[in-house]
Amino acid sequence: MAIFENPRALVCASLTLTALPLSSAVAQAAQTQSPDADSLDPIVVTATLGPRTVGESLSSVTVIDEEEIEKKQARQFSELLESQPGINVVNNGSFGKSTSVFIRGHDSSGSVLLVDGIRLRSATTGAPAWQYLPPQLIKRVEIVRGSRSSLYGADAAGGVIQAFTLPQGQSPASGWVEAGAGNLDSQQYGAGFSLAESGTKVSVGTNYFRTDGAPVVIGGEDKDYDNRSSVASASHTFDNGARIAATFLNAEGSSAYEGGEMDFVIQTAGASLEVPITDYWRTLVQVSDSRDESDSFSSGSSIPSTFDTRSRSSRLENWLTLGTHEFVVGAERMTDQVDGTTDYDESSRDNSAYFAQALLNFGPTDVHFSVREDDNEAYGAHTTWGAGLGYQFDRSHRVRLSAGTSFRAPSFNDLYYPGFGDPDIEPEESTSYELGFEGRYTRWFWDVAVFQSDVEDLSLPSSSGADSVPEARLRGVEFASGLEMGNWDVKLAATLGDYEDDQTGDQLRRRAERSVRLDVDRELGAWSFGGTARAESHRYDDAGEEGRLPGYGLLDLRASWAFAPGWQAKVSVDDVFDNTYQTASRWTGDMYTSAGRTAMLTVRYDFLSE
Repeated sequence: MAIFENPRALVCASLTLTALPLSSAVAQAAQTQSPDADSLDPIVVTATLGPRTVGESLSSVTVIDEEEIEKKQARQFSELLESQPGINVVNNGSFGKSTSVFIRGHDSSGSVLLVDGIRLRSATTGAPAWQYLPPQLIKRVEIVRGSRSSLYGADAAGGVIQAFTLPQGQSPASGWVEAGAGNLDSQQYGAGFSLAESGTKVSVGTNYFRTDGAPVVIGGEDKDYDNRSSVASASHTFDNGARIAATFLNAEGSSAYEGGEMDFVIQTAGASLEVPITDYWRTLVQVSDSRDESDSFSSGSSIPSTFDTRSRSSRLENWLTLGTHEFVVGAERMTDQVDGTTDYDESSRDNSAYFAQALLNFGPTDVHFSVREDDNEAYGAHTTWGAGLGYQFDRSHRVRLSAGTSFRAPSFNDLYYPGFGDPDIEPEESTSYELGFEGRYTRWFWDVAVFQSDVEDLSLPSSSGADSVPEARLRGVEFASGLEMGNWDVKLAATLGDYEDDQTGDQLRRRAERSVRLDVDRELGAWSFGGTARAESHRYDDAGEEGRLPGYGLLDLRASWAFAPGWQAKVSVDDVFDNTYQTASRWTGDMYTSAGRTAMLTVRYDFLSE
């Protein structure tokens, strides 16, 4: 993914990073900051396609870095997202069961998931398989909230979540091994290494997690889950500044659910070539492939129901620098393919896109413009735009204002699924606005944002097929704050939303409108202690405010001990008070339920080569 010069701190970095996988881009851009750079204003690349600090991106962004991920000791990727600003997570049971992520009230299929810059989703459902992404191999997460279709095309109505796998190799070579066990007969094993030499960098990692699981529905039997995953990345820089890079992720396994079992595979692979044309112009070519495959076996049946989807894309970006201004002009082509036991009327579709972006800086004022034209053979042409204005009052305070349009593309199920697909369906369309204020200081920060999206034909997938709300209004207020003082690390996030059917005033199904999350960690020599407390308000499982699901509150605790050079023991206890809760119900009326109290003990060894 291309990266540009930061007018304040990244002038040199802009001409050296464009062909790297995004995980490496973030790492190298961060290295260009001065030693006393504010760690509470980190560099992000997802909001503007290239490196800007969170404050300069003119977007609402949450960053979950490597240190925080290691502290959380998550067993599911969704645990990192739950109750973050503007986010609702809905689980159909615990451990590898179907998961939906709502950003600012938009449906899960209206949120883009990127893995090292590669879009990962099911073409049949239109939504990512959030539940299968291995958090043990994720080292950074960037959550960008708000309209992003003018940069990423269809499905970026609610926002974009990007997961970065292992960072690029380093010298001297390093490696790690770890093993863990917990209740529910849970086990986890992992290993990896990285190295760098003569312009070549390589990182490889693997992880295995399995559990007997817990009941998926109230009163049900335990449902097991296993996930075998691996990641790899490599890059080489030539003497003339050209760079080639590649990245790969694969996760496969099985997950039992109420009424059957599913074998799954998710996979991403990509390669890029970046060439310096002049000192002010660089070109990037990127190709990628992503897969979402599943075989579902109903109880008592040996014949699977198969859904295999594949997305191939090629992308060209040209980055131009003019003083403190940056411009990008590019094109992208994506092909979706569907295969399996269900006979769709169409099995493939192509999407061609052209896009442009201008990032302008006039001293304390930043102006962003972006526009994109998508032409899809299934649902036609759509133009989206985005605009942002930011003003820096002083070193610590900034105001931002943004607006943009988005659309959610109809999935293959929406268009062609036998029995309820409609080939004439139009994409869901929305217009979004945001006003934000922030203060960033040496040791702490605060950020508050007011947002609203007006949506036409908001998709509401259900067990009986696709449904929609003709007009929806999604609005709210988000607050985030963080403090790093001495050995203390504290983060607070809160959301007050209003997600409603604009015609009836009813709260939209499965969206909790109030949430709060508090993370506190403390270092004490070789020891580290921490906890997460979070709560969400009630939600409704059915339209018309039917099927009320009560709110809940949870407490997770964690600790680690560096008991010898390179060695670390970690323990975590989630849902300490065993407050099982529900965020969705099954089509039979049975309530999907959480696992309750779970615990895990892990021992890890990190080593460096001599």
